Amino acid sequence: MIKKILLLLFSVVFAFAAEQDFLEPEEAFKPSFEQKKDSLIFKLELGKDIYLYDDKLKFLITKPEKVDIRDELDVPKAIPYEEWIVLFDNLNIEIPYSLIKSKTTASNVEITVEFQGCSKAGLCYAPMSESKTIDLSGASNNSDSKASTVSQNVEPQNETESIASILKDESFIFVLGFFLLAGLALSLTPCIFPMIPILSSIIVKAGNEAEITPARGFFLSLVYVVSMSIAYTIAGIVAGIFGANIQVALQNPYVLVVFAGIFVALAFSMFGYYKLELPQSLQNKITRTTDGKEKQGVAGVAIMGFLSALIVGPCVAAPLTGALVYIGQTGDALLGGAALFVMSIGMGVPLLVIGLGAGKYMPKPGGWMDSVSKIFGIVMLAVAVWMLDRVLEPIYVMWLWALLFIATGLYLRVYQHIIAQLITTVIFIYGVSIMIGALSGATNPLAPFSKFTSATISGQVISNELDWKYVKTNAEIDAAIKASSKPVMLDFYADWCVSCKELEGITFKDPVVMAKLKEFTLIKADVTKNTDDDKAMQKRFGVVGPPALIFWDKDNNEIKASQIVGYKNPTDFLEIVNKHFK
Repeated sequence: MIKKILLLLFSVVFAFAAEQDFLEPEEAFKPSFEQKKDSLIFKLELGKDIYLYDDKLKFLITKPEKVDIRDELDVPKAIPYEEWIVLFDNLNIEIPYSLIKSKTTASNVEITVEFQGCSKAGLCYAPMSESKTIDLSGASNNSDSKASTVSQNVEPQNETESIASILKDESFIFVLGFFLLAGLALSLTPCIFPMIPILSSIIVKAGNEAEITPARGFFLSLVYVVSMSIAYTIAGIVAGIFGANIQVALQNPYVLVVFAGIFVALAFSMFGYYKLELPQSLQNKITRTTDGKEKQGVAGVAIMGFLSALIVGPCVAAPLTGALVYIGQTGDALLGGAALFVMSIGMGVPLLVIGLGAGKYMPKPGGWMDSVSKIFGIVMLAVAVWMLDRVLEPIYVMWLWALLFIATGLYLRVYQHIIAQLITTVIFIYGVSIMIGALSGATNPLAPFSKFTSATISGQVISNELDWKYVKTNAEIDAAIKASSKPVMLDFYADWCVSCKELEGITFKDPVVMAKLKEFTLIKADVTKNTDDDKAMQKRFGVVGPPALIFWDKDNNEIKASQIVGYKNPTDFLEIVNKHFK
């Protein structure tokens, strides 16, 4: 049944993709330079139903130094279209040599035109550019003078673009190896952490009914990881081709509350109040097969793995975004999907290790397993609270954590062993600490006393809060950038985004980071509700999902090389920002 559902999903995706008629980048944009006696002519022929973003069209002297000359050229007037200001007509722009000479004394000069556009059909292309190097030492007097030409796409300027270029330029085997390593790296991030207690609880529950061997534990983990990987792959292909992120769409309060309720039900099942299992008639049919014992529970594990990927772990990172950009640009769902699948397998390696280890060290069914089940029942309640953190106000979540830790500390005191007593005492004290933090107005359970402390750097007190201006539309973003006399950082955030919470709770709370961010105008786009305006803002900047950080310098020029996707710790964040903003 599951195979039929997956085949149906894949057939729908590819059937829909086949109906789309997207132009390749080289068909959508045909740039060229023509050298005249007194000027350089830039021409850009647009494909059918292709338009340019006005704010992405830049005319620059890039060598020997960067100078923006667009405002001094006769560029056609752009017009409003949906949420943007765009150009629909082909370009034929004259760049006088006299203008270039007024900006630089060099004789060899590189002129670069940057542009980005979209199709009315819904596909947005990556930023591109066309460059030409000219010799001005007699160009105005010699109409036949030759110039060397460099025509290429913009060099990848950030992680996302670099990864997309790997998919385009490297061999199939290299791409799969790269994305496997990327998945292994992502497995060490909080994206995968919530999966660990879920899978562990599944294995513990299975161990209550039969002895778990290493092979059985690994098999259950493999079913979970492969199902998770299939879900990531399908969601990625859909997002890359259609621009619709399934994982984001499922982050709505109704779905999250229902899923949290499932974990609560699983918790009370593990406490022994009732037993969750398939109807007896279905169990009998499964058992009658030759390997019935092995197949029992597999469907449930597969479904939980599939749903966990879509609902529990909607994380965005540079490798994922790079793959989606590649799929969106080329329509190559095969290579992009294979990369996403391999990356997901890499992310699942810790889960496979846990399954193998559980099979080796899991206690045999009996009294020990009852205790282990109850402990994992508490873990399931913790997962439920973690899910509700995306829906409820932070202060209410603080109270839930406080009650859970206090109740756990009291509940586990039935174990008389001195180590168990010590652990339960620490859990109880931590729960009381969170309750005190909640009473003080703190909202981070990892820092319950944040309201009583202040950050310092170089002996100076730094405010615990950054000054964010919230924006809801592209127009508000443009207005905030235009009004700023400082560099600008735009933060795409969502309540359900785990990495967003990490950025806010760790990176943006670091004293050195906070001091650096005081030099910026900080604007935040809260895309929790995934409204049409939220989608339009993300589409404009090619953001697949939060977190994503976009930067502008004090002259309102977007610095693409500094764009950050996914979580960065304070050290890595400062390295990127300091590289472009001294």
